[in-house]
Amino acid sequence: MRLFDGTKIPVLNRALDAYALRQKVIATNLANITTPGYKAQSVKFEDELSGAMGAGGINGVTTDPRHMAIGAQDGDAAVASVQTVSAGGKGDPRASGMNNVDLDQEMAELAKTQLRFRFSARMIGDTFRNIQASIRGTQ
Repeated sequence: MRLFDGTKIPVLNRALDAYALRQKVIATNLANITTPGYKAQSVKFEDELSGAMGAGGINGVTTDPRHMAIGAQDGDAAVASVQTVSAGGKGDPRASGMNNVDLDQEMAELAKTQLRFRFSARMIGDTFRNIQASIRGTQ
């Protein structure tokens, strides 16, 4: 067992990685907004995270490594994945006219991603400060 496995740090670490990847993908989409035939990409993470974390219910305890896990899993199972966006295209009035990249959509996603990244970074900082306070005995 690793030191921080019992905290929210591994999940926040995954979230920071996913949001950094999403920012890169959005930047790539924006850089290719005038590239004819370019297919926009997106990052799928939140659905994976909620599926890995479970929505409550029964949590089982495994006593043998061969046992099947029951209930909510840890956040390590959530992996961000890059997918090609199939919606839109040249007939889409929101698209750039050359491909399926929508400038307004990408900018809105970038703003949401920045907020989520900052929130996750703040949460991980607060978690480390709380750990330090616990070690010092000042909490």
